[in-house]
Amino acid sequence: MNGTPAILAENLVKRYPVVRGFRELILKPFDRRTVTALDGVDLEVGRGRVFCLLGPNGAGKTTLIKILGTLVLPDGGRAAVDGHDVALEPGPAKTSVGYAVGDERSFYWRLTGRQNLEFFAALYGLRGAARDRKVGELMQIAGLDGAADLRFNSYSTGMRQMLSFARALLADAAILLVDEPTRSLDPQAADRTRSFLRDELAGKQGKTILWATHDLGEAADCADDIAVISRGRIRLRGPAAKLAAGGRASLRQAYEQAVDDSEVGP
Repeated sequence: MNGTPAILAENLVKRYPVVRGFRELILKPFDRRTVTALDGVDLEVGRGRVFCLLGPNGAGKTTLIKILGTLVLPDGGRAAVDGHDVALEPGPAKTSVGYAVGDERSFYWRLTGRQNLEFFAALYGLRGAARDRKVGELMQIAGLDGAADLRFNSYSTGMRQMLSFARALLADAAILLVDEPTRSLDPQAADRTRSFLRDELAGKQGKTILWATHDLGEAADCADDIAVISRGRIRLRGPAAKLAAGGRASLRQAYEQAVDDSEVGP
């Protein structure tokens, strides 16, 4: 498997049904209109790379992340993580990735941070001393060991995001999918989150990170590679150093040109 890319998408397509009102459902019950979220996406992410997926709201970033995380099935093309096809091998694919989103809402608010991780660890089959050891290690790595026994509802937004990363690491997956991890964070918490992803997980642990964001400065500072997605298609891709040559202004110009072209192009 080491010769294969960490993440691969080939001609990936995803469509969602158009939400219709009750009257329209009665008058046109067989209407099957759809909206295209991904329109032939090709993407390759090398192992151990920090890959930032840039794009405006509604560009398809979250849909792509969810397909790679086996949460949504594609309608066409194929996607693979760690060499496992997400549609044909969902079990191995699921265990190959950790998934973390901003504004996480699936934790149990009345449990402590430690108890939350213990619950999710049990879902991964971890029990007893192995579970306790793993949870303790992850709380320490995430900088939450001092707050492990505080209830989740007392955590700040930044602390909740770090606990989300800790949960994503429970299975020790080599690939981490993160969707706008610094959204709603204050500047200090956002810097801490970026440093954790770039320096600890990618730098020290060698994780592959696919990082969806709309923050150009974040991508310029943290990414090894960048792709711009707009209207469901990859419009621009390349090494961050090349796309941002001359500074962030150059990256912004390249980004804006790619997004503008998508508005008039096919």
